[in-house]
Amino acid sequence: MENFAKDASSHSINSIKYLVPENQPHRTCYHFQPPHNWMNDPNGPMYYKGVYHFFYQHNPFGPTFGKIMVWAHSVSYDLINWIHLKHALEPSEPYDINGCYSGSVTILSEEKPAILYTGNDNNKNQVQNLAMPKNLSDPYLREWVKHSQNPVMVAPSGIEMDNFRDPTTAWKGNDGKWRVIIGAKNGDDGKVILCHSEDFVHWILDPIPFYAIDNYGMCECPDFFPVSICGTNGVDTSVQNSSIRHVLKLSYQNEQQEHYFLGKYQPDQENFMTDTKFTGTSLDLKLDYGAFYASKTFFDYAKKRRILWGWVQESDTTKDDIEKGWAGLQSIPRQVWLDKSGKQLMQWPIEEVEKLRDKQVSILGKKLIGGSTLQVSGITASQVDVEVLFELPELESAEWLDGNEVDPELLCSEEYASKSGTIGPFGLLALASEDLTEKTAIFFRIYRTPNGYKCLMCSDESRSSLRQDLNKRTYATTFDIDPNIKTISLRSLIDRSIIESFGEEGRVCLTNRVYPSLAIDKDAHLYVFNNGTQTVFISKLNAWSMKHAEFGYEEKIENINS
Repeated sequence: MENFAKDASSHSINSIKYLVPENQPHRTCYHFQPPHNWMNDPNGPMYYKGVYHFFYQHNPFGPTFGKIMVWAHSVSYDLINWIHLKHALEPSEPYDINGCYSGSVTILSEEKPAILYTGNDNNKNQVQNLAMPKNLSDPYLREWVKHSQNPVMVAPSGIEMDNFRDPTTAWKGNDGKWRVIIGAKNGDDGKVILCHSEDFVHWILDPIPFYAIDNYGMCECPDFFPVSICGTNGVDTSVQNSSIRHVLKLSYQNEQQEHYFLGKYQPDQENFMTDTKFTGTSLDLKLDYGAFYASKTFFDYAKKRRILWGWVQESDTTKDDIEKGWAGLQSIPRQVWLDKSGKQLMQWPIEEVEKLRDKQVSILGKKLIGGSTLQVSGITASQVDVEVLFELPELESAEWLDGNEVDPELLCSEEYASKSGTIGPFGLLALASEDLTEKTAIFFRIYRTPNGYKCLMCSDESRSSLRQDLNKRTYATTFDIDPNIKTISLRSLIDRSIIESFGEEGRVCLTNRVYPSLAIDKDAHLYVFNNGTQTVFISKLNAWSMKHAEFGYEEKIENINS
């Protein structure tokens, strides 16, 4: 184990990776999943002394959300290939006997990591607990000790005791005190509670909510972090100066969507002033407009970047989850930074995923006339990374869209990709059968509006599978585009049952879960299409077959090194 830790690049765990069973065509090949059973929220990801740690909510007893949840634990040297370790936290005490729920890791002074997590106690109340590593010399931090003074926080007055959870990574103020925020609710009103401490054990809860919203239910899995106003580098969570803005991310339970706000944090007043107000419309900012939830970020000290993880749920039936023996996966980790405009976040898959690229095909300068479809041949279309840059016609020819507050998902109605427009729909048909009976369309369509031009980005699952028992969603959003724009880009990471798409270099993200019946393994195909009357050009397209990520097990690695 020691030798393996010293130089991961000189080792291979090909001999101990697990492969996708032949009868499991929807199990992913390069996205993070536990070997079996249920997984949901990412918990406490961190980089510590040369090792990436990933904890997550896990039911070790079955492929559905369990009555007794644990913190599962895996480690990596590149955020793509993983070693599964034993559970970091399991229910064992009165304060967490009914489950170890979500939380975060904060690296304290003297480089000591500390877990804050929610315990579901013997009264089914949610309380906050503290755990520390048993042995800091262990590079994998395999054992954690629960603090003797747990619980360190309980729900304050005005907060439901069974809806007080998910502490964030803490940050330290100029006064030397630690701060952390926790999700909560009262009735159907969501709240975020600010807490502060001098020693990370004794906490004082602020009676005034850090953030509150009416009628949207629980504010789950909050996240609060700084972003630099210049450049794409991330900054440590405790940084406070004039060169940063702050982000407050909230998972709205009733909506199952990831909203975020940019704003100014005033530590002397313990106040966060958001740039915009929540409207409940398409104008609100979201991290991902698809099947992406309960996300968590961390600062990667090794590469000076902020990394975002998100839980991607299943959209098939519980019966199918039980039959296949697993449910849930994680998105590919994404680097996140502030757009040059200062008005939104940008996201892009971490560069390490490119190590899995294998056979490549390219298309350059290809005309796509209206109604045409072009197959991307020569790659494994069921597991592929594809980047395409479209060259647009003159925008003055775009259709008129009256009003700026349209409902994108309503606009992008069922089988919208098949309907002819002027500039679009154009994009990709992923996980498609040869005859296009099955296909998932990810595409753009350009409109003129009273205030300029808008691009509609959609992902349409209505024909993603012959199965009728699936939740086939249409996801969509719109964004303003420069009238001088000449090109628009799309990147999609396709992995058997997940499609993560990044529009306009990460300005917009859409994640899909689909379960084709025909378009699986070698029978899956990838197409580029244009159903608009105006010709668009494929300025360049690159697609790579993706190799399997490696997943190893602690005890087998120890056997190899012994």
